[in-house]
Amino acid sequence: MNKREVPYKIFLTENEMPKAWYNVCADIKCDPLLNPATHEPAKQEELEAVFSSECARQELNRRDDYIEIPAAVRDFYKMYRPSPLVRAYCLEKYLDTPAKIYYKFEGNNTSGSHKLNSAIAQAYYAKEQGLKGLTTETGAGQWGTALAMACGYFGLDLTVYMVRCSYEQKPQRKTLMTTYGANVIASPSETTEAGRRILAASPDYRSGSLGTAISEAVEAAVTSGGERRYSLGSVLNQVVLHQSVIGIESKRAMEKYDEYPDIIIGCAGGGSNLGGLMSEFMRDRLKGKAKPYFIAVEPMSCPSLTKGVFAYDFCDTGKVTPLAKMYTLGSGFVPAPTHAGGLRYHGMSPVISRLYHDGYIDEARAVSQTDVFDAAVRFARVEGILPAPESSHAIKVAIDEALKCKETGKRKTILFGLTGTGYFDLYAYERFLQGSMTDALPTNEALERSESDVPVV
Repeated sequence: MNKREVPYKIFLTENEMPKAWYNVCADIKCDPLLNPATHEPAKQEELEAVFSSECARQELNRRDDYIEIPAAVRDFYKMYRPSPLVRAYCLEKYLDTPAKIYYKFEGNNTSGSHKLNSAIAQAYYAKEQGLKGLTTETGAGQWGTALAMACGYFGLDLTVYMVRCSYEQKPQRKTLMTTYGANVIASPSETTEAGRRILAASPDYRSGSLGTAISEAVEAAVTSGGERRYSLGSVLNQVVLHQSVIGIESKRAMEKYDEYPDIIIGCAGGGSNLGGLMSEFMRDRLKGKAKPYFIAVEPMSCPSLTKGVFAYDFCDTGKVTPLAKMYTLGSGFVPAPTHAGGLRYHGMSPVISRLYHDGYIDEARAVSQTDVFDAAVRFARVEGILPAPESSHAIKVAIDEALKCKETGKRKTILFGLTGTGYFDLYAYERFLQGSMTDALPTNEALERSESDVPVV
């Protein structure tokens, strides 16, 4: 043990909260977004037709390694931040491992996840610009809930296009978003040209996808006469920037007890949680100060890093967004309606993709849905928190790595991100506990077909 006994939960004070976000794009080659018509780098004025002006600036910022967090955003953060860093003593004992396991718990707010870190920032910038409201999409519902909370706080209108399979599996999520004033629409819908076009081409296509919901939300924003802008909860540089508070707080908490992770594990769908968790530790690696081992964990049902191609692709199914350089399965890829609704995006964050392509993220690992829920149940029974299915991907691999330490006798320090709680996912837990959950994996033929539609740039 270290000089001081590590408590079960490590808390920072409000004065120790970050006052600036870390911008990894200042320290790496960050591929530009491209105008889909010209294939030229997207300009700020072009992005401002979709995003708020400040978010557009942050999206293109390759200069400032730290960007100040507005005072109003920091004040909101105080409602639920700093979030605790937990030493998982109970899990260590259960696994009988010499490994030291830590997790950063981001579920201690009503939205139930880390998504609120970026939602409040994006809503603040929209309010400062004088916009009437925002539009967005949501998969599992965590992002939609977070943005509904943020827009409700600042008095902004919000329209949420929710992936239909999640909309039907999690009706309480819709109720919660509506409580905060949001208008929630199941996607694909008949309310947008993109939705009508997608339904006309595939009348039986009802489960939806994040790519489709993005198309509808972007269309609703750009046809609002300038009153609204679009807001995204993952993937984009600006979102990874806002989520860096997770990693900054984690590092500061570990430093209090002279700890530093050997392995950092995060679930990866769009990349916001992983990018945020590893932010300050990745900066150490980029600066040559340390070399932690980074693992990105994704579902086998949507394996963008492990089976995708690294190329420019559309961020949405309707092909109206800028092109992003990322690991992608093709913008037309439609994953099975899995229960980890937040990890169903066809592409990976350009930042995460570049770091993985260049070898700074050491490994991408795809895991099955049933194995994920098995790990979630084991974790819940010993650590007392019911984890979100998304978070449980990281839990699964953290358990695997801890058991490797048991085999080798090495006492490695493991840090993973517990992105949120799973109380809106009880239907999925029930399916697992009843033995009726299955692993729906895409075929090689399906992947080849969707990836063949990636544009040539």
